[in-house]
Amino acid sequence: MLAMTERAYFDWNATAPLREEARLASVAALGLTGNASSVHAEGRAARRLIEDARGRVAALLGAEARNVTFTSGATEANMMALTPALEVGGRKEQRDQLFVAAIEHPSVRCGGRFAPDQVEELSVTADGVVDLVALQAALKKSSRPLVSVMLANNETGAVQPIRAISEIVHAASGILHVDAVQGPGRIDCNIVTLGADLMSISSHKLGGPQGAGALVCRADIHIGEPLVKGGAQERGLRAGTENVAAIAGFGAAAAIAGKTDTARIAALRDRFEASLTKSAPQAVIFSRSAPRLPNTTLFTVPGLKAETAVIAFDLNGIAVSSGSACSSGKVQASHVLSAMGVEPGLARGAVRISLGWSTTEADIEMLLTAWNKVVSSLLNKHANAA
Repeated sequence: MLAMTERAYFDWNATAPLREEARLASVAALGLTGNASSVHAEGRAARRLIEDARGRVAALLGAEARNVTFTSGATEANMMALTPALEVGGRKEQRDQLFVAAIEHPSVRCGGRFAPDQVEELSVTADGVVDLVALQAALKKSSRPLVSVMLANNETGAVQPIRAISEIVHAASGILHVDAVQGPGRIDCNIVTLGADLMSISSHKLGGPQGAGALVCRADIHIGEPLVKGGAQERGLRAGTENVAAIAGFGAAAAIAGKTDTARIAALRDRFEASLTKSAPQAVIFSRSAPRLPNTTLFTVPGLKAETAVIAFDLNGIAVSSGSACSSGKVQASHVLSAMGVEPGLARGAVRISLGWSTTEADIEMLLTAWNKVVSSLLNKHANAA
């Protein structure tokens, strides 16, 4: 069996390794006794950790701390945001239709708290970018739309033109929600600069512990109907005793997320892609012509089966993914590639690598060595079949 030191991790888009600062913050929080809703000294100490973390998450996104609501993760944050019951500037303005990009996370594609007949998918280009012309046409069907588009795709890494989308949505009297979980520490996530009204992020995607996330609102946007009811926590927006340890770790990770050397990571990704196409000229890199996250490559070669490749990489000490890690380990056809018009046989072979702050040149060497074994086996199989 391979020792952990002999492995290299390339599944950062699924979950990032825990930052040491986040681990220490969570461990320290676990040493506290008080409930953050209690008024005694112990309760106030727990409350202080939550509010400190709230300020750090807000600073990461260019938001006001009072507009950050902690959740159990981005999936819950998405569900909280996708409601017809939104208030703008203190006015109840019921949203009459939800538009979601066809490449969204399943927690967005399911439509949140909208009825199924109120949800419509927005088409994307062959590069996996929202079709702005189609968006403008779709919004004519609604007088008060809510639109949800992710900042960057978790599978292909394609970055969406959120600022342009925001201008189109607002011109149609709409509200824009952005699932930004893949953005922090990689690309700009400032809610004001992007023009987003609602934004979801996740702790474990940026080096914090699993079990925490946040919904961030523009100053004049308010969720009119809580998703989790039964208590006054999170200013009445999310009932239940707060996960103080996870939130404290989340805050610590948020405080250092912007210090990631993205230029170095992009150079490592580009080196892998250059070697990949040299060893397999027939390789396809999805969304290569679109702006992408600096750490992500989704690729395949004709005849490759993703499940076989992922297992082969794993046996060679490399952790990669077949795409999204939100389906309980299932390897299945990607709805993202389907929306991009990729032929099903090719889509079934898609393998994703995603890098992060601790990825090294040695890790890339291990990845390339493993890939050469995988592609050699594939080519030999094709040769024997011929």
